[in-house]
Amino acid sequence: MYCDDSLGTDIDHFQPIAHAPLRAFVWANHLLACSHCNSNEKREQYPLAADGTCLLIDPTAEDPADHLVLLLSSGVYDHRTDKGKATIEVFGLNRPDLIVGRKDAFFTARAIFRDWYDLHRDGHPDADTTAQALLNSPFVDVVYAMTRLKPHLAETVIGTSRAWSASLVSGMSACPSVSLSWCDT
Repeated sequence: MYCDDSLGTDIDHFQPIAHAPLRAFVWANHLLACSHCNSNEKREQYPLAADGTCLLIDPTAEDPADHLVLLLSSGVYDHRTDKGKATIEVFGLNRPDLIVGRKDAFFTARAIFRDWYDLHRDGHPDADTTAQALLNSPFVDVVYAMTRLKPHLAETVIGTSRAWSASLVSGMSACPSVSLSWCDT
C-alpha cells in the first residue's frame, strides 16, 4: 500500500490502463491501495522522467526507504530522490490525516518497543508476539523507520540507552516468527 494506513480496499493499476492498456490484466501491475490514494490522489497519474522511466516508487521492486525519509517526530515524509518527490506528490503522502496517524503511531511504537525490549531481554515468550503485533499495526512505515535509526539517534529519538537501541534490530531479527527482511542489519 502506498500510504500505509492499513485501509487498503482497492486494487490499483500501478501503470494506469490509460497509459498501458495491455497491462490491465498483468498480475504484477495490480497493487493494494486505499480508496483515497487510488481514487482521489493517483488516479491516472504516472509521471515519467526525461528518459521514459517511471518516477513513482514501485513498492514491489524497490525499497521506499531508498527514496523517502520519514521524519518521525513530525510524521512528514521528505524525499531523497526525484522518485521520492514524485511519489509524495502523486499519492499525497503528507496529507493531514496521514501525518496525524504517523505521529500517533510513533508515540505508540516507542512504548511498544520499550515493552518488547524488556520481554526480549528477560527471555519472555511474549516477545515474539509483541514484535509481530507491532509489525501488523497501522502505519508500519513508522516502525520500519525506527528500526533503521543509527544507535546514537535511537537513543535520542526513541528515548533509550545505547545498549537498548543497539540490540533493537538484532533482537527483533532473532525472533523466529518475525520477518524483518526490509531491515538494515
